[in-house]
Amino acid sequence: MNAGMWLAVMSVALGTLAMRALPLVWMRRRLRRFGDEPGLDAMPPWLGVLGPLMIAALLGVSLAPQRQDLVGWLATLVGVAATLIVWRRTRALGWPVVAGVIAFGLVVIVARLWG
Repeated sequence: MNAGMWLAVMSVALGTLAMRALPLVWMRRRLRRFGDEPGLDAMPPWLGVLGPLMIAALLGVSLAPQRQDLVGWLATLVGVAATLIVWRRTRALGWPVVAGVIAFGLVVIVARLWG
């Protein structure tokens, strides 16, 4: 990989770490400062909303096809369908993601072989 790619990987890694570590460090300091308050009452409302907002943002990015053509949309729809079907059967977190990624990849591979 070239230097630009390494820089991009490192910046994504640091951004991911910051999204998780900064609220944790901030909350730990706040809890130490307000030691007599219960934990959840000391937590500001925006911190409880931050996690679901990040997950919603990731969902939005995941549902936008990388390729803006028929193959991209079809692969995305098949991947989402596989994810939902496996989730409905297992009610787990990991296996539906694996199934969705595999289904997406298979559609892209089949489209490359045919075209």
